[in-house]
Amino acid sequence: MLLPSVSSQNRPSSRQPADTPAFATLGVKVVPGSRREEIVGWLGERLKVKVAAPPEDGRANEAVCRLIAATLGVGVRAVSVVSGHSRPEKTLRIEGVAPGALASRLGVADAGGSSR
Repeated sequence: MLLPSVSSQNRPSSRQPADTPAFATLGVKVVPGSRREEIVGWLGERLKVKVAAPPEDGRANEAVCRLIAATLGVGVRAVSVVSGHSRPEKTLRIEGVAPGALASRLGVADAGGSSR
């Protein structure tokens, strides 16, 4: 299985063990205003995510962060949008998750991205 496009920063923080990367990044394609919130699967190198929130005042961005955080078992504050704030294609930063473990923790069978 190929891994999603992820990167890590190798400086551990005081809260994390020395062997845990400081963060991973994840490319997503967001579909706001959907009937249900779900992780659909890989769309090229991005993870397709549907959220019920509309794309107004950052509500869809917040919904994506909540969904990814809940799926990964991390706090909502551990997930943030680092690029694409007003676009469907976004890059998320996820604190405390090893890049290699990202695909398996998301529970998505086919990772369409490549390792970076």
